Amino acid sequence: MNRRNPTGPTIALAVMLGISAISLNGCVGVAVGGGATAATAAAQERGFRTAVNDTVIRARINDLWFTHSVDLYKDVSLQIVEGRVLLTGQVPNAKVREDAVRLTWKAKGVREVINEIQVTSESGIVSYSRDVWITAQFKSKMVLDKQVSSINYSVETVGGIVYLIGIAQNQAELDRVVNHARNLKYVRRVVSYVLLKTDPRRGKS
Repeated sequence: MNRRNPTGPTIALAVMLGISAISLNGCVGVAVGGGATAATAAAQERGFRTAVNDTVIRARINDLWFTHSVDLYKDVSLQIVEGRVLLTGQVPNAKVREDAVRLTWKAKGVREVINEIQVTSESGIVSYSRDVWITAQFKSKMVLDKQVSSINYSVETVGGIVYLIGIAQNQAELDRVVNHARNLKYVRRVVSYVLLKTDPRRGKS
C-alpha cells in the first residue's frame, strides 16, 4: 500500500526524490546517486521530463490532501502516469472519497482522475498484510519476466483487488502483466488502466 509522509512546502525536495522511484512503484524511493536517478526516469516510456512532471503533480496533490485532512492523506493512495491519476485506498464514507477526487482535480497538470477509492469499514491487519504480499509478489514476477518492461507499470492492491496503471509496449506484454496478477494467491480481481504506447489517448503531458 502506498503511504506518504507530509510534503508541505517541500515540492522541490519531492521532485528530487520522486524521480528516483523505481519500476512498478509510485512511492518515493531513493536511488544511489543522481546518475541512477536520471537514468531510471529516462528509461521509462513516458520519458524523463514527463516523469518529473508527474512527480511535481504528486507533490501538489499530497499538499492539497494533507492541508485538507491528515486522514484523507493517510488513507488514499495515488499513482500518476502522464498526468493520469489513479486513486485507490479505503475510506470510511463517501464524503472523504469525494473530497479526494475534488482536491486532485485542483492540482495543476492533472489530465484525468481515475477514482477507485473504496468506501468501507472492513479493513484490518490481515487484509492489509495480504495486499502487501500480493503487491510484492507481483513486482517480483514482473522484474523477473524478461518479456515485460516492468519500469513502465505501477501497481496498488486494495482488498485483494490489483489496480494497474502504466504504458505497455504492446497488447501481448499487457496480457502477460495482467496474467501475472491474476495468477497470484488471494487476488480477487485485476483492474487495468494501462494504455498501449501507441494509444492516441496518451497525448502530450
